[in-house]
Amino acid sequence: MKQITILEDDSDIREICTFLFIQEGYLVNGFRDITSFINAGTKPDIFLLDIMLPDGDGRAVCNDLKSDARYLKIPVVMMSAHQDRNSVMKGCAADDFVEKPFDIDNLLKRIANLVA
Repeated sequence: MKQITILEDDSDIREICTFLFIQEGYLVNGFRDITSFINAGTKPDIFLLDIMLPDGDGRAVCNDLKSDARYLKIPVVMMSAHQDRNSVMKGCAADDFVEKPFDIDNLLKRIANLVA
């Protein structure tokens, strides 16, 4: 079973994503802030990270993951309603970017392609 870790402070978005990915057969770990995310120390098949978080910037989390040998090969997908793809991809080493609001089918397909 594939595992996804979601770092998203908006509880509605986090719950919707959790439900969708469980329906697709993923094991889901969801976190609302960077502190709880780091303390959990999960090692999933893919990370889905929001940018604007209550205790920091998801791009910094992405760069920390991509600079750590334990997580280097795990895909990271960033998502934001306030940033565009170019600025996000320049600011971190993410594998993909999804703009909010997102198309559910498109999100599921992009995640599936990265963990295939």
